[in-house]
Amino acid sequence: MSSTTPNKILQPLLVTVVILGCFMTIFFTYFKPSNYYWLNGQSTVSPHQVKSSISTTKNESVITVLVWLWPFGARFALDVCSSKYNTEGCFITADRNLYKKSDAVVFHHRDIHGDLSNLPSQQRPSFQKWIWLNLESPTHSPLLPGLNTLFNLTLNYRQDSDIKATYGLIVPAETEEDFVPPKKDKLVCWIVSNWSPNHARIKYYNELKNHIQIQLYGRAFRRYLSNEDYAPIVSSCKFYLSFENSIHVDYITEKFYKPLSLGTVPVALGTTRQNYENFIQGDAFIHVDDFSSPKELAEYLLFMDKTQDMYLRFFKWRRHFKSYPYDSWAERMCHVCVYLKLHKEYKSINNLNKWYWG
Repeated sequence: MSSTTPNKILQPLLVTVVILGCFMTIFFTYFKPSNYYWLNGQSTVSPHQVKSSISTTKNESVITVLVWLWPFGARFALDVCSSKYNTEGCFITADRNLYKKSDAVVFHHRDIHGDLSNLPSQQRPSFQKWIWLNLESPTHSPLLPGLNTLFNLTLNYRQDSDIKATYGLIVPAETEEDFVPPKKDKLVCWIVSNWSPNHARIKYYNELKNHIQIQLYGRAFRRYLSNEDYAPIVSSCKFYLSFENSIHVDYITEKFYKPLSLGTVPVALGTTRQNYENFIQGDAFIHVDDFSSPKELAEYLLFMDKTQDMYLRFFKWRRHFKSYPYDSWAERMCHVCVYLKLHKEYKSINNLNKWYWG
């Protein structure tokens, strides 16, 4: 056999090996198969799995607040923290699919089922805080079994709440100048929807009406006011009956703050005068406890109606301050975000029932 025969066989084989080697080099340079990590002594994880893992990692620079239950079923805009309230780094959502990524979950008390069946069934992430939201008084908040040690934080009107949610604030005025109240053509006004003969406010009104004329509005009197009509009506009254539906510490609602903001003097019935004065100067309002009877209050209001100079003294505080009523659930959620940015520590409510219902 001629010696050239093996050479004829080996040469094509060597060329094939070289070409195959070049191809494999180029292939592994630009493409890593799914077992690439196994080839490098690591567990088998595909590039798709890595990408998925990155996309579901919690963004530490943004606080995510999940609204689990819409308060009273009323939906509201969630993307307003930055544009409306100058609060950056807040992501407010109602998407329950983001439960595991949420820094906090807010639960509105009045919308929680008695058997707690509409609370999350998934395990709570270790970093996540559950927040109990309730702006109603204990009288109008059912005590539900199973909530006593369930929450990390409270969002409530009380001053000893973790996140304070008062119905309004007295804030500095932009400029210092004497306040001129709007034109008045009514002496005393009252708007009420929920009527219960057992309420202290109803008993007081039933006596007061015998001594002074009161302009009445609201569902209870079949004179419903639209949102557009509210401000013109209230601002046209010299005095407004800011009568709360129940009497509890710090429970001072929009019934007090809104008339203040509109240039009307509130006549308060609720917590003590001293408690009111924790929030506003004492000469900005009238308290029913200042008088021995509804008849004496009526006589005082009639006297104020005839003495303009004395009436204007109720607005001296407006030279330096103004009333800011909160009227947005969204703003409350932004407050939650701000709190979480400042408070990273662990917190837990160990006895909600005793704290709120006593």
